Parts: sequence; C-alpha cells; structure tokens
Amino acid sequence: MTGLSQLFPLLTAAGILLAGNGIQGTLITLRAHAEGFQPALIGLIGTAYFAGFALSCFATPHMIRHVGHIRVFAALAAIASAATLSLVLIVDPYMWIVMRFATGFCFSGLFTVMESWLAASSKNTDRARILSVYRLIDMGANAGAQFLLPAFGVLGFELFAIIAMFFAVSLVPISLADRSNPKPPEAFSFDLRKVWIISPLACAGCLTLGMTNSAFRLIGPLYADAMGMDAAGVALFMSAGIVGGAALQFPLGYLSDMLDRRWMIIMATLGAMLAGLLLSTAEPGNQILIYAGSFLFGAFALPLYSLSIAHGNDQAEPGQYLLVAAGLIFFFAMGATVGPLLASLVIDKFGAPAFFAYTSSVHGILIVVTFLRMAIRPEVVDKGKSSFAFLLNTSPVFVRMATRKNGKKSEKPSKTST
Repeated sequence: MTGLSQLFPLLTAAGILLAGNGIQGTLITLRAHAEGFQPALIGLIGTAYFAGFALSCFATPHMIRHVGHIRVFAALAAIASAATLSLVLIVDPYMWIVMRFATGFCFSGLFTVMESWLAASSKNTDRARILSVYRLIDMGANAGAQFLLPAFGVLGFELFAIIAMFFAVSLVPISLADRSNPKPPEAFSFDLRKVWIISPLACAGCLTLGMTNSAFRLIGPLYADAMGMDAAGVALFMSAGIVGGAALQFPLGYLSDMLDRRWMIIMATLGAMLAGLLLSTAEPGNQILIYAGSFLFGAFALPLYSLSIAHGNDQAEPGQYLLVAAGLIFFFAMGATVGPLLASLVIDKFGAPAFFAYTSSVHGILIVVTFLRMAIRPEVVDKGKSSFAFLLNTSPVFVRMATRKNGKKSEKPSKTST
C-alpha cells in the first residue's frame, strides 16, 4: 500500500476542514430555524449549497491547472472561512443563500482537490484503502464536531468563529509540510460525456449515493422523529449510521483492492438495500431494531462512495484523475439536489417508513446497473485477471493442482489469462 506518511499533511488538513464543514450544515439549519426563517427559505439555503457545489465542478479543475492543487486549496478554504463569518455578521436569509452558494462552490472544489490528489498518489491495488482512510477521517471528524453544538449552542457568535478557525487552520499542514502535490494536467476540458465513457458504473454509483446518502443525512432525522424518538434518540439514530459506515469502510476497501471492485459494490449495495427494507418494516417504538437498522444501513451505504470513485479512477489514465474527480462530484451533486426532495415527497405521501423503501429502490437499481456493466465489460481493467481467476490463483487447493504436472511441481503456479 502506498505510504500514508507522504499523504499525512493532506489527510490532516482534510480532517480539520471536514470537521468544520460537518458541524456547519447542522448549525445553519438550527440557527435559521431559531431566527424564524421560513421553511421554504431554509430549503433554498440548502439548495443554494448544492447549486454552488455543482457549478464548482466546471471551474475548479481550470484553477488547478493554472496554479496547482495547494494554491487552489488555500484560496477556497479562505473564502469558505470568510463566508462562515459573514453568516453571523449579517443574519438575513437572502444573504445566507448567497453565502451558502459560495460555500458549496468552495467545498466542491476542495473535495476535487483532495480526491484527485489521493487518486494520483495511489495505485489500483491500494486505491480503495487510501480512500477508505480519507472517508474514515471524514466521518470521525464529522461525528466528533457535532459535540460542539451542546457545548456552545446555536445562538451565539462562538461556534461560527470556531468553524471559520477550522477552515483557516486546515491551510497549515499542506502549506508548510507537503511537497507531494500532483502535477496539474497540461490541458483540461470538463466533459461529462467523457467521464461517463471512462466509467458509467462510477457515475451511476455517485448519482445513486447523492440520492440516498444525502437524503439519509437530511431526511433521516424526520424518519427517526416519526418513529417516536426524542432528540437524544434521533441523535443516536444518526450516529449509529456513521459508526456503521466507519466499521466497514476499510474492510470493504481492502477486499475491493484484492478482488474485482464491482463485486464489492454489489455486496455493499445489496447490504444497504436489505437494511433499508428492515427499517421500512420496523414498528414505531422498536428502538433496538431501528438503531440496528441504522448501523447496518450506514455500514453498507456509506463505504459505497469510496468504492465508486476508486472504481472510476481504476479506469482512468494518469492525466484523467482531475477530470474523474470533478465529474464524479458533479454526479453526486446532481443526486444530492433531487434526493432529499424526492425522499420528503415519499414521506409526505406514504409515511415515514416509506423513506427507506425509497432508498432500497434506488439501491436496487444500482445493483441491476452493476450487473449490466459486468456483462458489458467482464474483465478487470489494469489488474490483469478477473475476480474468478484471482480466487483460482490464491486458493490453496487450486494452487496445489496447478503446480502439479505429470506428478512434478513446477516452479510457480500457472496464471489464468483474462
């Protein structure tokens, strides 16, 4: 596996940055409600974030090409810090819409910088594990930062200032300690069609995860509330999903580096679909079952993002990592824009349990798409063997059979050609 020591400054910066971003989303919703903003305006504030998120996919790669990864990271983190402070200086819904648009633009760009950097610094044989470490840092920082809410409350200036400090301090590790940033591409054109051609499955996976994982974060609390949980129960329900995602993030990444990654995508998607069906049939008040279902849902659904982008980068040429990172973030943003809206409509019409019937339906479609892609492209790109051949070459039984020829052992086992 690629040495994580050379990526330590980037991963440290990511942890600091993502801690601030994780608490900011929760804080803005609660503070907007406390300030008496209309629900429609609160919804527009959230929509503005993802609109900026999508637009940045077109602009950020060009900035990286001209000035490099570190300078773009520094510029976007500084803008995000200033936008955070402006929210508390000017408490107005329309100003917040503009600032959340700017913040979404910045964070989409920051994700593009970090994920293209990680992809360029890894190999097909360890990419999912490196991305899993990145996602573990993301989830750990996000979960830990939530405890700042009860410590400082939502009505003061302090928490906004702390978030701005997180964004500013994230500049320090990569500005002072890192010299391994990848070389920017000599030419760049944001071409979604090309991203789709490189990996239709990765595009479909990120679109699916935008529709389901973003809905879980935003609409999941409504499900828990409707199932009879108090505020502490809702927090525990959401935390169970994050803990579940952390539990299987690295194991699934490790296995996907060894086998055909698409089989791991199918396994994780199937697990998320079954967990969703379990939650859709749970009875209100059965808290143990609901917490267990949330844990299982997170365990299988949350790692799908790193599996999808690892698969997409497996198919890319070295000069295409930036294009793939920006394109997959765009597909995720498109799914995240419509997913929470569709989920809320489903709950309004069919009740809270139908929320997870919605996620299971979307995950079921991804399973079908994955099998179709495996039928169209049966071989594993850049690994030289299919998952079946890998099992043949690593199973002790088959190795012993392969090494015996006319009663004699050859020097090494034969390899299956794919």
